[in-house]
Amino acid sequence: MHTPFDEKIVLVGAGSASFTAGLLADLIRLGNPALVALVDPNPAALAVAQRLAEKMVAASGAPLRIQASPDRRALLRGATAVICTVGVGGRAAWSQDVLIPRRYGVYAPVGDTVGPGGSSRALRMIPAMVAVAQDLLDLAPDALFFNYGNPMAPVCRAIRKATGAPVVGLCHGVMESARFLAQALGVSPETLQYTATGVNHLTWFTQVAVGGQDALPRLRALAAERAATPPPLLPPSDSPYDSPEDNPFSWRLMHWFGAFPAVLDRHVTEFFPQFFREGVYWQKRLGIDAFSFEGTIASGDAHFAEMGAVAHSSEPLPAGYLEQFSGEHEQVMEIIQAVRDHRPWVVSANLPNQGQAPTLPLATIVEGPALVDGHGLRPLLQPPLSAALTGTLATRCQWVETIVEAALERSREKFVQALVLDGAVSSLDQAVALADELLAAQAPFLGW
Repeated sequence: MHTPFDEKIVLVGAGSASFTAGLLADLIRLGNPALVALVDPNPAALAVAQRLAEKMVAASGAPLRIQASPDRRALLRGATAVICTVGVGGRAAWSQDVLIPRRYGVYAPVGDTVGPGGSSRALRMIPAMVAVAQDLLDLAPDALFFNYGNPMAPVCRAIRKATGAPVVGLCHGVMESARFLAQALGVSPETLQYTATGVNHLTWFTQVAVGGQDALPRLRALAAERAATPPPLLPPSDSPYDSPEDNPFSWRLMHWFGAFPAVLDRHVTEFFPQFFREGVYWQKRLGIDAFSFEGTIASGDAHFAEMGAVAHSSEPLPAGYLEQFSGEHEQVMEIIQAVRDHRPWVVSANLPNQGQAPTLPLATIVEGPALVDGHGLRPLLQPPLSAALTGTLATRCQWVETIVEAALERSREKFVQALVLDGAVSSLDQAVALADELLAAQAPFLGW
């Protein structure tokens, strides 16, 4: 059994400085001694993360030690927990995932989960994450293993299929959507009880209660009101999160399917491309003036530049700097602590289907309730989803399997198949042309 004093947490992809800072903030608040090892193949990004982490530890006096290396094998040995925030190709490659499909009339607010962008990203991410998993099994086979990288379901499925490594996928989307529902109901998030099951970024709230009382009738009434009224025309916005009304598509799905989808319109619209041809989203266009993709990239660039300035400044950490971090949002440190303390706790996690979604194929990656205890995380069995809800997910499960095979086999043919299954393209010829352009643009990261 591990104690907090011998915890060694390895962050792979630590050049995602905002995550590294958030996790450090969580560790500082916990106050437990730990060795934090930062890994990133980008020397400049790693330097920012390391300098910022060292400044945060020095300013707080926390009992944490920082190590850093571009070579993960140099730091993995002895790890008790490994957390991956890998983003192969960074924001530049991500931009190509979204901007190239636009030329074919496919518009995406995010482009990292499904759609042509999610398929393209999977081809880059899967080989890299399978290699991380193989190193982990070699050097730290008993470590808890967490993935934050998108596309979540294909990455986790590929790791499990290719290596057997017991990776757990974490995402804050269900928790954020639960807060959204609590606000809509006018109640405190702490009073909300719920069950949400599906695939990452399309996870259906099938049970919602407040203080033990069923709240689904109230949510259905709210959804009926919104479905009967068109959302107001709002002025254009550069914010990646602005939406007409308050997520009109999600409320309309609630009205017709009887369950509310996480994670709101910014992600959920990408699962239903047949409704948003040419990106038309009420009076706006997805990724342009509704959930601006360029705004997302610009915000990420600005945030990283700000962190770099703080990290490399000769001055100490600015006063109040630690307080601006609310921590990272996937609760990973609390999960690790609950495992160490043998403290039962239910969280939302991405795990192979063992009955938490009985109407979906076994072994497919399902996001749903999971029990944390001294043995790690394991899924909790749930009632079957309705035929309609199953239908929204069933093809997605087969898309996951197809894009995983495309990445593992380096198969252009299966990449085209995945684009067709996804449904955003309008013809086979378009799927082939788009596949070839994406493969050419991402060739430096693929090794095909």
